[in-house]
Amino acid sequence: MFYQNYVRNFAKPIRILLKNNGLGASFSNYRTIVPLSTTKLALKDEKVKVTFVLHDGTRLETEGKVGDSLLDVVVNNDLNIEGYGACEGTLTCSTCHVIVSEKDYERLPDEPCDEERDMLDLAYGLTDTSRLGCQITLSKKLEGLEVRIPETINDVRS
Repeated sequence: MFYQNYVRNFAKPIRILLKNNGLGASFSNYRTIVPLSTTKLALKDEKVKVTFVLHDGTRLETEGKVGDSLLDVVVNNDLNIEGYGACEGTLTCSTCHVIVSEKDYERLPDEPCDEERDMLDLAYGLTDTSRLGCQITLSKKLEGLEVRIPETINDVRS
């Protein structure tokens, strides 16, 4: 009963309000999707090619959106990298540890912050070009980035 009264009393004024604003949304047709944003839709999402090289030599070639972290790329592409990104990018573990070539390391836009360095100190197989994947944000400048995944992970939370 409550729902019927709600729909009768509020749906029509909302529908009229949206129609008068040029949005033309109709609550009676759920298949009609009208964006409520006044900004233009983004053009095609720019993508960057990234290759993850596992410890056994397996190459996982994929793409990520500009602005995504390497952790986002692994999750969004459902890559099978055991234990990768266990803390979901909160800088409380080192499971997304990657090793970048010196050439690619120079292309990275940011230096590691203090919290990242602290986590890297606890990572397995640390090198001078080690980074946490959750802290590497993709840009067009990183097109073709290749990172190596260490043989095992050290989850510092356990």
